[in-house]
Amino acid sequence: MDMDDDMSGMGGMEKNFNFPAVFVVNGESNSISVIRMSDNVVVDSIALAMPGMGSMGMWPHHISLYSSGNSRRLAVALPGMDLSAGHGGQTGGMAGALMVLDAEKGTMQKSLSLPDMNHNATFSPDGSEIWTSQMNSGKVLVYDAQTYALKNTITVGADPAEVTFSSGGSKAYVANGGDDNVMVINPASKTVTATIPVGDEPVAAWVGFDGKMYVDNEMGETVSVIDVATNAVVQTISLGFMPGSVAHNLQKNELWVTDPDNGKVHYWNRSGNQWVHGGVFDAAAGAHAVAFTADGTVAYVTNQMARSVSVINVNTHSKIRDVAVGLKPNGILIKN
Repeated sequence: MDMDDDMSGMGGMEKNFNFPAVFVVNGESNSISVIRMSDNVVVDSIALAMPGMGSMGMWPHHISLYSSGNSRRLAVALPGMDLSAGHGGQTGGMAGALMVLDAEKGTMQKSLSLPDMNHNATFSPDGSEIWTSQMNSGKVLVYDAQTYALKNTITVGADPAEVTFSSGGSKAYVANGGDDNVMVINPASKTVTATIPVGDEPVAAWVGFDGKMYVDNEMGETVSVIDVATNAVVQTISLGFMPGSVAHNLQKNELWVTDPDNGKVHYWNRSGNQWVHGGVFDAAAGAHAVAFTADGTVAYVTNQMARSVSVINVNTHSKIRDVAVGLKPNGILIKN
C-alpha cells in the first residue's frame, strides 16, 4: 500500500506544535502523545491507526526527527506487533509500515507499507533518506525522503532490529539479533564494510557522542562499546538485567541503561577509558527509552508497563514527576 502525500485528514486535524515538546510513541494506543516541555503536561495526541489500513496502524515503535530550517518531520516505524516484552521470536510473515508526519502540524505526509516488520525508521543525517530494517528477511531498506521511492536494498544479517548512525554520520549500524553481531554500513555506497561480534541478541547500536556506539544485548545482559574509528569492541559492560535501551549524556559524561523488568535506570561514569557503575534510581514499570534535553540536565524515560513518562533531574538522579501517556509507550524524542 502506497498512500498519497498530504494525508492531513487521516492524521487528524491540523495542530500547532510550534513549541519545545517531547513526542512519545504509544504502541498499544497507536498514537503519539505530545508533552509540552515548559510544564511537562500532555497537551495533545496524534492518532496513527487509520481505517482501512490494517496492520499499518498497529504497534508503532520508534520515532526519529529531522529538522531543517522551518521544516521538521517525524518518521515512525510500525512493526505490526508488540515488542514490549523483548525482540526475539518475531512472527514470520508479519508486515510493517513507515509513516512520515509534519512535526509542527501533526499531519500525515506519507504512509508506506513494507514487506516485513520493522523496528525503527530513521532519517539519514542529511535528511535526504529514510532507513528502516526488515526484521524477518534480513534487509535494510533505504527510501528517498522526498519522493519516497525505494533507492536501495541492503542485505544484512538475521533478525535486524534498530538502524542507527554515528554522531558524525560517517557510518550506519544495524544490530542483527539472530547473528549476535553489528554490521557497519557505508551510508554513501550502501555497502557493508565491517561485521562486529557483540553479545547475545543485540537490539541496537545506540549513538554515543564520544566516538563510540553502545550496543544493548538483550539475552546477554551486556552492553558492547564499539569504537567508531576502529570498529573494535573496547569494553563489554555486564549488567545483570535485560537492557531496554542505552543513552549517552555527553554533558554529564554518563551512560544510562534502562532496566524494564525492575522499572529502574542504571548509570555509569567514566573512569579513564572504562565505564564504571555509578548508581541506580527508579523510573517505573517497563522503563524503556531515554531522551535528554540539549543541556543534559533533564531526562525523559518511557515506562511501557506503567503507561507513563518519568521526568528525571539528571544532576540528582531523582524523579521530578511521572506524566501519564498512552498504552505501552516506547519511542521518544525531543523537538526544540
